[in-house]
Amino acid sequence: MFQKKTLRYYYWLVIEFFKKNSRLIAISFFISFIGIIAFLSVSPYIKIALNREETIGLVGNYDLNNPPDEIVNKISNGLVTVTDKGEIIPVIANSWEVKDGGKIYRFHLKDSLLWGDNKKLVAGDIKYQFEDIAVKAVDDRTLDFILTKPLGIFPTYLSKPILRYPLIGVAGYYKVSNIKTEGGFLKEVLLTPNTKDISPIRYKFYQNDSQLVNAYKSGEINEMTVSKKSIADTFLAWKNSTITKAVDYSRLMTIFYNFKNPLLANKNVRSALSLLVDDKKISALGEVAKGPIAPISWAFDPDLKNYNYDPDTAKKIIQKEKIASSSAELNFVTFFDYYDVADQFVNEIKNSGLPVNLSISSSDRPDNFDFLLAFWKVPEDPDQYYFWHSTQTVGNIGSYKNVKVDLLLEKGRSTINIDERQKDYFDLQKAMADDPPALFVYYPYVYTIKRK
Repeated sequence: MFQKKTLRYYYWLVIEFFKKNSRLIAISFFISFIGIIAFLSVSPYIKIALNREETIGLVGNYDLNNPPDEIVNKISNGLVTVTDKGEIIPVIANSWEVKDGGKIYRFHLKDSLLWGDNKKLVAGDIKYQFEDIAVKAVDDRTLDFILTKPLGIFPTYLSKPILRYPLIGVAGYYKVSNIKTEGGFLKEVLLTPNTKDISPIRYKFYQNDSQLVNAYKSGEINEMTVSKKSIADTFLAWKNSTITKAVDYSRLMTIFYNFKNPLLANKNVRSALSLLVDDKKISALGEVAKGPIAPISWAFDPDLKNYNYDPDTAKKIIQKEKIASSSAELNFVTFFDYYDVADQFVNEIKNSGLPVNLSISSSDRPDNFDFLLAFWKVPEDPDQYYFWHSTQTVGNIGSYKNVKVDLLLEKGRSTINIDERQKDYFDLQKAMADDPPALFVYYPYVYTIKRK
């Protein structure tokens, strides 16, 4: 009985309290609701402002044996580095000498170098993998590279940063302090600086652009780089973000020809195809290319001519070569991401009088093609022997053959003298313009979105 009276008392007490303070309670609830919504809206920015880390998002499936170059270049160095002018500067190496008529390169390492985990670096730790080149540690500070034949530019191949599993580098500005993986792939990598006045960097990895963009919007990352202008444009109204447009000179959109097809082995036909590059349309996607060497390279010939869009002349050349009536349909192959660009060229080729079919490849390296449109990873050094020399069966996917080009490729890699190499590569670019091994289209634009 006593308990019932007590419960009834508190029940009426609560009811009276809410009657007397209903207005105040309603106002408090409304203000609290608005406050929570506001906090949730700005919390990502508060988190970023309080965090000194740079948090960068990347798209791709990387693992500990195949990390992105952006990370590798921050945590380690090679035996040498190559400047923008082509000069070779020792980094981990102190010096080197050439022996046995150019067949042995002996490198001397700097003293007291440490790996990122503070283990002492010795010559036997360096594991460059080369075909037909033996690597021998003479002692802890001396390393021999033994070649089967002389190669004047060999030191340029030693600019690749040295790594030890798992992501341990040498003499970098950063070291890896934490790694998270999922299913064998990298999910997160934290870099801590080895010097003062630079911030830690945390890299987070995503499967696609959609996940990357959502991570930026939620405040999970504060920087990302995308290749699609449509994505970048969605952030134009974001006052707290900046968008920087740049050209990615490490990739070149290229149409590779299959020279086993007699039609494409015809130099006049390939010259006609180069007249189908509409520079006005292409310039919306990237910087129109003049050849296989990037314009930022010391070996680039600035006097190379731009493509001249002239579909009428292209059609006349094709008709003159008496191949417009050919019933054999050409196979134009590309990948899903580049379909729109490929479709544009296929229409141009059809209008010129050539029968052509567009197909999407599921293979990383399709074999059955007449045209193959894909991004080509341009080597930093102008030596492109692997891609265009007639003896190369793997890199030279179109089976291109040109005696003059072969000779110039051989000369360009036979010496380390910059002036001599520049002359050889200027001549090479002219030779390729006269007898193109492929149609070099554009270097793509990339857009970096970053919070202020």
